[in-house]
Amino acid sequence: MQTLDPEILRSVVESVVSRLAVQGAPASAPAAKPACGCNGSKPAASSSGERGVFSCVTRAAEAANDAHLQLRKLGVAGRAKVIEIVKGLAVANAEPWGRFEMDETKIGRVDHKIAKLQITKNVPGVEWLRPDAMSGDGGITLEEYAPFGVIGAILPVTHSVPTLTGNVINMVAAGNAIVFNPHPGGARSAAMAVRAYNEAIVRELGIDNLITTIEQPSLDSFDAICKSPLIPLLAITGGPAVVGAAMKSGKRAICAGPGNPVVVVDESADLAKAARSIIEGGAFDNNLLCIGEKAVFVVGSVMTKFCAELEKAGAARLNAQQLEKLTAVAFDVKPGEGGGCAHASVNRAYVGADPAKLAEVAGASIPAGTQLLFAETDADHLFVQEEQMMPMMPIVACPDFETAVREAKRAEHNYRHSAIIHTLDVNHMTYMAKEMDTTIFVKNGASVAGLGLGGEGYLSYSIATTTGEGITTPKTFTRIRRCVLVENLRII
Repeated sequence: MQTLDPEILRSVVESVVSRLAVQGAPASAPAAKPACGCNGSKPAASSSGERGVFSCVTRAAEAANDAHLQLRKLGVAGRAKVIEIVKGLAVANAEPWGRFEMDETKIGRVDHKIAKLQITKNVPGVEWLRPDAMSGDGGITLEEYAPFGVIGAILPVTHSVPTLTGNVINMVAAGNAIVFNPHPGGARSAAMAVRAYNEAIVRELGIDNLITTIEQPSLDSFDAICKSPLIPLLAITGGPAVVGAAMKSGKRAICAGPGNPVVVVDESADLAKAARSIIEGGAFDNNLLCIGEKAVFVVGSVMTKFCAELEKAGAARLNAQQLEKLTAVAFDVKPGEGGGCAHASVNRAYVGADPAKLAEVAGASIPAGTQLLFAETDADHLFVQEEQMMPMMPIVACPDFETAVREAKRAEHNYRHSAIIHTLDVNHMTYMAKEMDTTIFVKNGASVAGLGLGGEGYLSYSIATTTGEGITTPKTFTRIRRCVLVENLRII
């Protein structure tokens, strides 16, 4: 197994611990002592596991592997029972767990934290794993979807318990056990859910530690997961650095990387519906969703009317001076090394902040209950080019449709994550779909329709854009095994 490069590790520290860290979350990961408590040192009190919560990656992986072997004996029916338990608990506890996560992370909206848990019932389970069979003169072949065993999964602070829950449903449906390394800012929320899930699974099936999590996650625990011989597969939801590190670990990695979802509104669009949809998706959980609208490119001939429709739908407009004040505090801009280009990063104190907080910084007065701010910007503005995760929508006027798509593609940075179009012109839909080549492409709806919320389809909180698996399902976390019986067995 390869050892992670030190430069990669330093990048992971910044990504995992700082990139999405929030006020009250740890500012840096402990480096002096491995978080797993292994390598000959005396294990911490919780290293043996307390209903799936471990301080030691090695012991977590061993316990998860034992649980996987027990689950295998129960067959598909056992997996289905686990999924029934997990979905039931997530929905039943949506309100207290959503409030707990909000109190811990202090980002987003509590009503949407609750909603994200309520909709986990839409994540697909064992029904997705139908085998493929072939028969012919040479015999019979059966291809089935087999588990990897134990999966090492990284969780974001933006959706700690919902992502954990969605991953559990998909991964256990595939027959796997899991070791989670949550973001430090959401680790208590993850541990709370893991304990509850395991308690119910033990009570119903007698299997403990099918779902495990690291109590105090850090760079060391992430590195230990990457190196563990009991963990053959990694599932990553995070920024470019942690995704890059996972892909260099020597293991197969399913990576949900960064995105900067863009919207194009052309002259044929239903502007009132477009405005409502952009507020619905872009304001959800204060724009923490990776698929949520982040920048809008509007054909200039309908710009004025579109902005009026945004205000009519309840969004609040910032003027140029207010936008400038907000931008000055919402981003940290550092001069480039050796006279290079300056580097901007999002000020994490404002990630997922309420519109009222952003408006106060901008010096604007907005009505109570406003869900989204917006402002006219140019295509190079920081709010356009950075994945800002704030309920402030930059609106860019473009001379024509082709220019709007070109600028949208530039702002999306070839992440191939998500894009949205509002148009009644089918040719425009086709043109943008081909140009953007994104994993999710929504036409005439809110971004959340791409995950089956207001549109057809299924839900997942892990969208593997970097490695190409797309919206994850139970099949994503399986190996395809072929069984061949050689003889002329057909009766026809």
